[in-house]
Amino acid sequence: MTKYGYKLAAEGFGPGELIRQAQLAEQAGFDFVEISDHFHPWLDVQGHSPFAWTVLGAIAAKTDRIGLATGVTCPTVRYHPAIIAQAAATLQLVSDGRFALGIGAGERLNEHVVGRGFPSADERQDMLREALEIIRLLWQGGYRSYRGEFLDLEDARVFDLPDELPRIIVAAGGPQAARIAAELGDGLFGTEPKPDLFEAFQAAGGTGPAYGEVGVAWAEDEDAAIQHAFDTARWSLTGWKVMSELPNPANFEASAALARPEDMAEAMPCGPDAAKHLTAIREYEAVGYDHVVLMNNGPDPDGFIEFFARELKPALGA
Repeated sequence: MTKYGYKLAAEGFGPGELIRQAQLAEQAGFDFVEISDHFHPWLDVQGHSPFAWTVLGAIAAKTDRIGLATGVTCPTVRYHPAIIAQAAATLQLVSDGRFALGIGAGERLNEHVVGRGFPSADERQDMLREALEIIRLLWQGGYRSYRGEFLDLEDARVFDLPDELPRIIVAAGGPQAARIAAELGDGLFGTEPKPDLFEAFQAAGGTGPAYGEVGVAWAEDEDAAIQHAFDTARWSLTGWKVMSELPNPANFEASAALARPEDMAEAMPCGPDAAKHLTAIREYEAVGYDHVVLMNNGPDPDGFIEFFARELKPALGA
């Protein structure tokens, strides 16, 4: 049975508001919340980017049953994988086993800030593999060391390990990352309903949950939904090859200069029509995603959460 999640857009809201939205999502019947782990927002107009791990810890303390996930964390440049291994283990403990660790190869937007540069796409995949090996190694317990081409670990131990480790859900935009997800992850994370990702994942022996992020824009007025999505999410129209490489919000602003509101209307369901939203969700389910997270780009998060509880959840049989 498909589980449905609510995306906490950390680029668009401050920490207190994200915690409040997570509590509302739990009350509305969402199965999990997923939070982006950014240092910068995509656009300056979004105006926020709190530390995702602090927000998740507070949500764990202020909710009872809803699942938690990063969507996604990059454990190679801004963070060393040892830090992520420790953080994820701690969050799994304080949430009583409700956490899933979403991992990805990252974007220059967030990773360049520590002054180590940003590797090529192939190097990022190799670094991701080493990071996952380090996290797995530390989760075995005891003191561990590791020597890789890009990442090292020296005599390190995570002292507080949960009995049930978090699942590692690996983001994939292509077959190479899908194979890494199969070999070193516990599941797949994607942002497009692309069958080839699942084919590569399964061909490499991949099993486990598949998290798919669906962009929508809800408002009582369709034009208002389109306009807000355009104002805050037009960066997404540039495509992943551009999105992974630009360093700052100003660059995303420039890259989306030719985007139009009608482009957003074509890219995602906008407005109050539940049928449009359901069609987008079903496209992801048809490919094989069994954890579908809804990213609302509309202006009213409370209204969207109510819309999910009132219309989408019953129609989905959730």
